[in-house]
Amino acid sequence: MLKIWGRASSSNVMKVLWLCEELGLPFERVDAGGSFGRVNEAAYLAMNPMARVPTIEEPDGFSLWESNTILRYLVGRHAPGSPLHPADPRARARIERWMDWQLGHLNGPMTTILFTLYRTPEPERDMAALARAVAEAQGYWNIVEAALEGQTWLGGESLSLADIAIAPYLHRWLHFPIARTESPRLKALHAAMSARAGFARHIGVPIA
Repeated sequence: MLKIWGRASSSNVMKVLWLCEELGLPFERVDAGGSFGRVNEAAYLAMNPMARVPTIEEPDGFSLWESNTILRYLVGRHAPGSPLHPADPRARARIERWMDWQLGHLNGPMTTILFTLYRTPEPERDMAALARAVAEAQGYWNIVEAALEGQTWLGGESLSLADIAIAPYLHRWLHFPIARTESPRLKALHAAMSARAGFARHIGVPIA
């Protein structure tokens, strides 16, 4: 059985868990990272020298780290050519663009917001940095809002890795206690995600 190393509250772990549900892929999740530690143990570092989560480990000993790479790998191994990650080069590129964008742009300000509001004692919060992060993230979410014109899913006609990659961040963005621009298409995307059992189980939960 596939083993997924990582705490359930990690956005990067959440993505992998949801995908496994979509693929009907049995897995065992092992708490690691954050207060659970383990990521600096020699056995873990042998799998993932970055000492972060998630890491997947297959029964034959194959291991892999980097969440979006894991998403691509799992579809390629268990559902090649699936609409989740289609074979057509242009369709695939449109999906992977959003996956790279999530890592290269969205992740930064969203992490600042999360850590400021939920993992930093109120007297120690850098409110100026928070305001800058909210403004930056709002600009990025405006791009997604515009891209959703005429479609429910970010990747096209059906759920894809583009949606799964941004899902934890979208859920948090719509539930952070902050002022944000009204975004009906983002809310519609979130509603469509929420109808999927894997999203509801692993991502559509209280922010922690």
